[in-house]
Order: sequence, then structure tokens, then C-alpha cells
Amino acid sequence: MSLGQQLAPHLPFLRRYGRALTGSQAEGDRYVRATLEAIVAAPEEFPRDVDPRLGLYRTFQAIWGSTHLEEYPEEADTANDNEAIARARLARLAPRSRQALLLTAMEGFTSEDTAYLLEETPDSVDGLVAEALAEIDSQTRARVLIIEDEPLIAMDLETIVRDQGHEVTGVAVTRDEAVALAMEDRPGLVLADIQLADDSSGIDAVKDILAQFSVPVIFITAFPERLLTGERPEPTFLITKPFQRSTVKAAISQALFFDQSTVPAG
Repeated sequence: MSLGQQLAPHLPFLRRYGRALTGSQAEGDRYVRATLEAIVAAPEEFPRDVDPRLGLYRTFQAIWGSTHLEEYPEEADTANDNEAIARARLARLAPRSRQALLLTAMEGFTSEDTAYLLEETPDSVDGLVAEALAEIDSQTRARVLIIEDEPLIAMDLETIVRDQGHEVTGVAVTRDEAVALAMEDRPGLVLADIQLADDSSGIDAVKDILAQFSVPVIFITAFPERLLTGERPEPTFLITKPFQRSTVKAAISQALFFDQSTVPAG
């Protein structure tokens, strides 16, 4: 099997990581492209002593660390409101802490694998994750609409959201109900399942809501690779079912991290 064939199944999830890290589909995909270009240009330098997925993310981390775009330089053609709000928060949040949180909670790497990716020790990774969670939780609060037709999953999401210090504006099980709730009580974040009770689509519900006002969205699906194809439009934030509590918490924190309407905690 060629290197390209080994890496192909992991690319959708690397896109997810890149987008969550940057808060932007375009920026996240740009880092992924740069990663693939680096591998094609020097395949002999690709790590062969580890699992291909680890090697792929390790190459991405090298690109990320060498470009320093995380500092959000002021560029007239790329600066926007989301970058401005993120820049202010990034000033108080250690970048490696944020990477450690996403790699473990969202991408599912162990502390040992994350240590390899970040060139840290496992104990250091655990500390970085704890630091990131504490710091982000102290910075962001929001009102959340949940679109989910499975009662147990909806209850679980509601508990996670409330425990994180956010307010739940409502729980919708259909497209029409989701839109009605959003118009009645405008949320600051939407958590949306893809397939809803009446065979309607959470994607369509979100499109209807976004046609009325801007709000960050996290999609929840059992088939993330179907939504992470490299085509547009695609979700910036995506949770895979079945999910862990820490995964939802990380996704919420990261989505709110880049949103200009989020109310600082405290």
C-alpha cells in the first residue's frame, strides 16, 4: 500500500483538527494542504517508525509550529471580526495547551501519542489539557440551542452544556421546531444532530437559522467523513458519535473561543 493510500482515511479528521485549531475552514484546510505538499516534496522525511496517522499529524504539527500563523498577524485581506476576538483570547491562552486539548479530547489521541506529537512528556500533556480547560472555561459563556431527536443524547448534551456554565435555550427534535426556537430565543451557539426525528435534516435547520442571523454551530454525526470531504460548504466544528463528554466540552470551548458574541465569564 502506498503512503498516499495509508494517509487518505485520516485526512478528513486532520481537516477537522486544523479547522478547530484555527476556527476557520479556509485556514485549517490551508495548513492541511501545506502538510500534504511537504510530504509529497520529501516523502523520505515522513516518520516511518510510527502509525501513519501519527506521522501525518506530526507533519502537520511541524508545519503549524514553523509558520507561527497562530499569532494572527495583521493582514488587510484576511483579518476579520472572529480573528480579532480570538487574538485577544489567544493572548491569555498558551497555544500548546489548546493543541493538547484538541488532540486528546477531539482527535482521540492518548496522552502518550499527544506527547509524541507535541514533543512533550505524557505528564506534561495532562497538565496542558487541564490548563486549557480551566482557561477556556473562565473566558466563555453562551446560550445554547440543542437540535437532537434522541432523548437520552439530548439530555446528555444538556447536562454537559449546563455543567460547563452555559444556558440551554431549548431542545428541538425537528427542523421546523429548531428554527422556531432559534427565532423565539436567539442562541449564541447551536449543537445540531444531522438526522432528525421526522427525517428532516439538522443541516437544513442550521441553514435556515443562519439565513436569519450569525451563530457558531457544532454538528454531531456518526459519519464525520461524509461531511469532511474538502468541498464547501462544510462545518468548521464537528463531533463524532458516540462522543465523550470531554469531546463535547472541547468543541464547545473552541467554537466559542472564536465567536465575537460570546460573553466572557466572571
